[in-house]
Amino acid sequence: MGLAVKPVTDQAFRTYGKVVAGYETGEILKEMGSTPLPDDVIYVPSVKELERLDIAKEIEKRLYGQMPIQVGYCNGHNKKLNAVEYHRDSEINIAVTDLILILGRQQDITSEFTYDSGLMEAFLVPAGTMIEVYATTLHYAPCHVEEGGFRCVVVLPRGTNTDLEPLGKTRSKEDRLLFAKNKWLIGHEEGGLSEDAYIGITGENLSI
Repeated sequence: MGLAVKPVTDQAFRTYGKVVAGYETGEILKEMGSTPLPDDVIYVPSVKELERLDIAKEIEKRLYGQMPIQVGYCNGHNKKLNAVEYHRDSEINIAVTDLILILGRQQDITSEFTYDSGLMEAFLVPAGTMIEVYATTLHYAPCHVEEGGFRCVVVLPRGTNTDLEPLGKTRSKEDRLLFAKNKWLIGHEEGGLSEDAYIGITGENLSI
């Protein structure tokens, strides 16, 4: 079943994030034009060519309160939910192409760490739009609008989505979700994830 898509300017988006204005995105949009666009999805957490740009320095100084950040990208072709993830911090996205985000609320994860995909909403982020996705927002890879695929800049605190160090003794059920540094993930059984991913999404593997 296809999911209804609302514009990112819709009032409903305010639960999940906000549109960020006042930043000059032209340089980073141009730089992103040379990044790979595979038939599946590629995510690269940190790209030096993006991090040296003036907008990266401004985002670090202002939107992250002078805490260290990484600037990378998520590109490709996708029409499915497959999983949800969350971080302990907001994520900044810049849509290089039109793209769709499927979003939910961390507050709707059950005490057993399952999540009903039927609670999610989809939003169209037009090319050139910069948004903040709140820390409590469940999200995953964007979906493409045009058959040409999607490109999206992804800004997060430095070290996010890199390899974990051993956790040792489990202290809470949430530990099972920790999939990478600052990345808690709940997968769908049809999501094609690795064997070590925690599977806990109930309902449909949503499709755009």
